[in-house]
Amino acid sequence: MSVQFGKCNFDGKPVDPEDLAEVRPVLAPYGPDWEGFICKDNFAILYRAFHTTTESSREIQPHVCSSGAVITWDGRLDNRDELIGLLSRDTSATSTDVQIVAAAYERWGTDSFARLLGDWALSIWDTRTRSLLLANDFLGTRHLYYSFDEEQVTWCTILDPLVLFSGRSFELEEEYIAGWLSFFPATHLTPYVGIQAVAPATFVRISHGCRQTVNRYWDFDASARIRYKTDAEYEAHFRSVLSESIRRRLRSDRAVLAELSGGIDSSSIVCVADQLLSCGLAETPRLDTVSYYDDSEPNWDERPFFTKVEEHRGRIGCHIDVSRERSFSFTADRQYSATPAFLRRSSREEERFADCVRSHDSRVLLSGIGGDEVTGGQPSPNSELADLLTTFQFRSLVHQLKLWSLNKRRPWLHLLASVARNFFPTTATNALRQIPFTSLLRSDFVCRNGRAVLGYPQRLTWFGGLPSFQECLATLNMLQRQLASSSVSKEPTIEMRYPYLDRRFLEFLYAIPHEQLVRPGQRRSLMRRSLAGIVPKEILDRRRKAYSACAPRAIIAFDGAALLGERSMRSVQLGIVDRDGFSAAVERIQFGHDIALVPLLRLIVVESWLQNLARTAPRVLQCSYRSESQVSSIQISAEKIQT
Repeated sequence: MSVQFGKCNFDGKPVDPEDLAEVRPVLAPYGPDWEGFICKDNFAILYRAFHTTTESSREIQPHVCSSGAVITWDGRLDNRDELIGLLSRDTSATSTDVQIVAAAYERWGTDSFARLLGDWALSIWDTRTRSLLLANDFLGTRHLYYSFDEEQVTWCTILDPLVLFSGRSFELEEEYIAGWLSFFPATHLTPYVGIQAVAPATFVRISHGCRQTVNRYWDFDASARIRYKTDAEYEAHFRSVLSESIRRRLRSDRAVLAELSGGIDSSSIVCVADQLLSCGLAETPRLDTVSYYDDSEPNWDERPFFTKVEEHRGRIGCHIDVSRERSFSFTADRQYSATPAFLRRSSREEERFADCVRSHDSRVLLSGIGGDEVTGGQPSPNSELADLLTTFQFRSLVHQLKLWSLNKRRPWLHLLASVARNFFPTTATNALRQIPFTSLLRSDFVCRNGRAVLGYPQRLTWFGGLPSFQECLATLNMLQRQLASSSVSKEPTIEMRYPYLDRRFLEFLYAIPHEQLVRPGQRRSLMRRSLAGIVPKEILDRRRKAYSACAPRAIIAFDGAALLGERSMRSVQLGIVDRDGFSAAVERIQFGHDIALVPLLRLIVVESWLQNLARTAPRVLQCSYRSESQVSSIQISAEKIQT
C-alpha cells in the first residue's frame, strides 16, 4: 500500500514546504518506489508509492483533474473493466486506477465512492467547493487518519506524522484502550484524543472553519434475497464469487505470497488460486506460501495439514519454525510506536518472514482473516431460528428446533428461549458482570467505557432485515474494528489482502438462507460442499483447528510477574488496571488454573506500549498521577518525541 500526508490551511495561509520535508523520512519506508508532491498556496500533499500492479507503476500522484481537483489514491480498483465501460469517453483499458477514479468523481461526485470496489483510501481537495474529502472503502482495509484545529487540517495514512509533527499534546483516548482490551475499538477512534480515523464506507467533508460532516455513502441491502431450488445452485454460485474474489487479489506484477496454516480458510485460498493460475485467469506470475509451525506445542498440529496442501499443489512453501523461541514479544521497543502492537512476532521470526518475502520478491500477502466468521464457522442455530420466528414460519421453526435440539443435546424450549433473549435489551451492569476479564480493570474505568468493554453489542430487532442479516452486520463490524486496529507493515513492506472480505462475496453470503451456511452437525456446510474436489479431503473433513495455549500461558506467567515486580505499572497509575485483580490473574496462570488468555495478553501489550512511550520520550510522557481512586490523564507532547 502507498502512503500520503497532507495539510490544508482554511484561513488561506500558505503551507510551509518544510512541513513536508520533516515528514519524508517517516513515510519513505512505506513507499520506497516513487515520490510525488504538491505544495501550492494553502494546500500541500506528499505521496510515496508502493507499486503492486502493472498499472500502479504508471501512476503520477497526486493526480490533478481537469476541474482542478487534486486526488491522491491509495488502493486497488477491482472493477476496472466495469467502470471503464461506464466512463468510455474519459477512460480506456490502459488507464491507471487513479485516472479511472478521477473520471468517476468528475462524473458522479461523491456518489462515485459507492461504485469503487476494492481496497482503497483517498483524499480529494476540491478547488470548486474549497473543501477536503477523505474517504475509505466499505471494509476499512486502508487506514486514513486526520486531525484539525480552527483553521488547519492534517491527514495521513499512518498515525506517526500526525502525532510527531503536530506541535501540540494529546490525551490518551480511554475508549480506544477499553475497546482494544476487549473486542477492538470503534473504527473512528485512535489512541489520541483529537486524531480520528475515517470509518469504513464513509467520507468526511471538511470545509472553511474546519466544519466537519461525516457521511455514509454505501451499505448492504437488507432486502436482498438469493433463493435457488437446489443445493447445487448455491454451491456453484459460492465457487464463482469466491474464485472472483481471489482472482481480484491475485492482481500483481510479482509473485503473490499466501499464508498457509493448514486450516480450511487459508488452504481454500491457495487451492482456488492454483486452479485460477492453471487456467490462465490470474495476473500474478506465481503463488507462493508461508507457513508457521511449532512441534513443541501439543495442540498445534499444523504441519501435517499444510504439508498435505503442498503435496496437493506439488509445491513446497516457506516454513518458519517458531518452536525454539518465544512466539510473542512484549518487550518495549526503543523506537516510538503510535499504537499498541498486539501479539508481536519475535525479532527472529520477523527476520525469517522478511527473508521469505525478499527471496520470493513478493509485495502482496493473502490472508484468510474473516473466513471462519462469514462462512458459518460458529455452528449456532440462533440466526436461522430467529429468521423463522420473525417471518412467522412456525411449522419450519418447530422442525428445525427438533433437529438442533438433537444435535446440541439441549431441550428445544431452551433453544427457543436463547433465541428470544437476543431481542430483549440487557442492562449494561448485568452484561459487564458476565465478562470475567473486567476483574482486571478498575471499576470506574469499566463504567465509563462499558459499551467498548462489551464489544459494542447490538441486540436483534424485528426491523432492519432478517436477524441473520443483522448478525452478519454485527460480525462484519467486529472484523472492521479488528482491521482498523492493525498496524501497517514496513519491515518488510507488504500489502495485506483479504479474499473472504470481498464486497460481492459478502453480498452473496448475506442474501442466501442461513441454513445453507450452517446445518445441524455441518459447520460451514456450504463451503465444504462447494470446494469438494478442489481442496484436499483431509482439510475439508478436519475438525475445528486447535490453537496453541502453552506458550501464551508461559509468557503471561513470566511477563506478568515481571510487571508486578516493578515499582509501578503505568496502566495502574492511569486508572485502567486494578493491580490486585491483575496480580490474582497472573497467580492463577502460574498455578495452572484456566483463565481467559487473550484479554490478559492484550493488557500486557497495552502496559508494554505505555512503557514504550515513556522509554522513547522520557521527558515528554507527562502523567498526572493521582490517588488510585481517581482517573489520571496522559499528555504526550508531539514536539519533543524522540524517534
